[in-house]
Amino acid sequence: MRKIRVLHILNRFNLGGPTYYAVYLTHFLPEDEFEAKLIGGRKEESELHSEFVAEQYDVHPVVIDSMCRSIGQKDFKAFRDIRKIIKEYKPDIVHTHASKAGIVGRLAAKTCGVKVIIHTFHGHIFDKYFNGVKSNFFIRVERFMALLSTKIIVLSENQYNDLVNKYKIGGPKKIMIMPLGLDLNKYYENQDEKRQWFRKAYNVQDDEIAISITGRLAPIKNHTMFLEAMKVVKTKTNKKIKIFIVGDGESHHEIEQVANRLNLTYANYHYSPDNKDSCPDVDIILTSWMKDIDYVNAGVDIVALTSLNEGTPGSLIEAQAANKPIVATRVGGVEDIIKENETGLLVDSGDVEGFAEKMLQLIEDDELRNRLSKNGAAFVNPKYSHLTLAKNMSNLYRELYNQKAKPQDRHIVQNG
Repeated sequence: MRKIRVLHILNRFNLGGPTYYAVYLTHFLPEDEFEAKLIGGRKEESELHSEFVAEQYDVHPVVIDSMCRSIGQKDFKAFRDIRKIIKEYKPDIVHTHASKAGIVGRLAAKTCGVKVIIHTFHGHIFDKYFNGVKSNFFIRVERFMALLSTKIIVLSENQYNDLVNKYKIGGPKKIMIMPLGLDLNKYYENQDEKRQWFRKAYNVQDDEIAISITGRLAPIKNHTMFLEAMKVVKTKTNKKIKIFIVGDGESHHEIEQVANRLNLTYANYHYSPDNKDSCPDVDIILTSWMKDIDYVNAGVDIVALTSLNEGTPGSLIEAQAANKPIVATRVGGVEDIIKENETGLLVDSGDVEGFAEKMLQLIEDDELRNRLSKNGAAFVNPKYSHLTLAKNMSNLYRELYNQKAKPQDRHIVQNG
């Protein structure tokens, strides 16, 4: 029985959910049935390279220099570069991830005659990213791209409703829900040891409540709302608070300006054994990117998210796996991965006072914080396991391949 050959195409190799998703699907598909290759664009200067993620799982991706985040003349070269790889690799299935790779990769696959073309929406850019004219343009583009796709995958019911009902990207036969999968074991292993390490490294005292927000520092993440809410919190509680902003990006300087405006003290500090300076005693620590988020989640007490829009934020799944309570905005796929009032508290986007109120509830009420902390891991595992994702995806690959393959090439195993 010949192996089904799969080519994954990623926007860029930056640290984030799509990289993990594509790496898992490259590594964990059944080896006796599948052969997989991963390609993608180069990260931006402010981003952390995700090559260490691929190395962890013995995946050796191909970086395409012409594939970049911004739209421009390089896109045609990226299209030609991907076409060349497709012609050489001869995949049975091309699976693209996120917007840029989805457009360039699906066009390249279609013009090369690939029979099975799959695209995963890790989020979408139809809301809050651009003005109305640009958003409408991308909606029309994605409607056309759906015609080229054998199947479109979304990660949550909310995304499904957006693409099928709100934006009319495709119909219910074209679009399906398959939950995000993550390797969650490290988030509930050695919790006490990791917590002690993090709090010592970042000078968090036993009586301090540590709160983190993790992700790219970009306008869509709305860190301004987070800081404004935390300012309210600090004026209403007598408990000691320490805030960690984990990540980097274009909004870094703006976040510092907002902190200054709100009279919140901050410092840029990233612990390393070579750093002889201790972590400053300030309100906010901007850590930049951190590879070991399991140490962060173990060390903090509450995890926050204030995004204007989200797909399925892996950071919140990881936080729940570490049994950390969450306060987040009710946007995108957030509602689908939080069990409201059982693993986290939700507020409307932009509601600074409401966010501050929910955060204060968790800070002041130890019993509530502990109750929400106990429910997270059981809720997200195994539903959001990387092994569940690989099993579900291999079943889909096999089904779509068998529909298109010659009778002698079809795989008779139907249930993985």
